[in-house]
Formats: sequence, C-alpha cells, structure tokens
Amino acid sequence: MSDATRIKFCGITRLEDAERAAALGAWAIGLIMWPGSPRHCRPAAAAEIGAALHRRVEIAGVFVNAHLQRVVESADAYHLSLIQLHGDEGPSYCAEVARRTGAKVIKVARVRDRQDVQALRPFRTDFHLLDAYDARRPGGTGATFAWDLVGIHPHDRPLILSGGLTPDNVGDAVAEVAPYAVDVASGVELAPGIKDHARMEAFAAAVAAADAARAGAAA
Repeated sequence: MSDATRIKFCGITRLEDAERAAALGAWAIGLIMWPGSPRHCRPAAAAEIGAALHRRVEIAGVFVNAHLQRVVESADAYHLSLIQLHGDEGPSYCAEVARRTGAKVIKVARVRDRQDVQALRPFRTDFHLLDAYDARRPGGTGATFAWDLVGIHPHDRPLILSGGLTPDNVGDAVAEVAPYAVDVASGVELAPGIKDHARMEAFAAAVAAADAARAGAAA
C-alpha cells in the first residue's frame, strides 16, 4: 500500500547485510561515515556496498559535524542518495549539502524534551529524523525516547523514527507514531555493525503486520 512504513537499516558495514536489507524491501540502508562510531563503514566497504546496491535502495551516508568537502566527496564515491546529518549542522549547511551533492538531506534531532523536537522547525530538509539523546554519543544508543513528543513535530516534513527500535517494539511504534519510515541499527545486530538476518526479517515482518493492522482499522 502507498502509505506503508518504510524501513532504513542503519549501521551497515558488510555487503551481505546490505543485500539482505534490499531483499527484505528496505527503503534505505545507512553507512556511518563518522569514525567515532563502532559501526563506522570503512571506505572500501562503503564503495563496494554503494556500487552494488544504489539502483535497488537509497544509500544514506551518516555524518557528524563533517567538513562539507568530505561530504561531497563521499556522496560521489559511495553513490549516496541520502545525507543524514547527526551533529550540530545548521540550516545553511544542510542547504549547501543538498546543493553540492544533489542528494536528499535528513536532519536529525536527538530528543530529550519538547525543545529538541521544536528545534527542527528551521530545517527545510527533505526529511526529519528523531532519535534518542545520549550525552556520550550522537546515535546508535539502543535507547528509546518518549514517542508522545512526536506530536510536537510540525509534520511539514516526512518523519523518520529512530532510537531503540527492535522487532519487539517497532509494531507499537508504527501504531502510535505512524512515521514515514523507521530506522534501526543496534536492534537487529549480532554485534556493532554485524547484522542478525533473522532479526532483520523479524523487524520487517513486525512493520508489515503493524501496517496491515492500521489499514484494517481504517477500512
């Protein structure tokens, strides 16, 4: 159905995991370009994954306060169609990334309270993503946040929900939030950057079941 919840499998570091994501009908896969992440995708792997998958799924490069030229070069080298900005980047930087790369831009808010959601208002990016806040790291925390805060979002941009999603809770998230897409990394892993294909399948099945329930309730 046209309003089906899309899935982004993030923190991909291996071609076999990217291939499995595509086979499960993923909308996007995420390659983390920030070297400080335990899910950092090395250049050779990013090039291999991008070359193999860019015609089948959206390839997102995840950056944290990166120099603009590095983002531009990475977009070209790894066939990035999405740029996810997870740091303190401002609206003008986001606009320049879009102009220089031709990719769609995802701006992330790490949510503690209402103000963190409201801070996205100046960002006229293609998508907004809400993630859980952790003072020690910019993402991949494995923690959820209070989903009722999503109601504060202005809904003028497609919303991607992240933060602690797993096969066990993503159905509830889809039912409560009705996001454009859900984003998962640690919730489907054997170890950081190494995906558990059975959990990926369970996650996709849970999203599909929640979508079917929503469609049935609306009928």
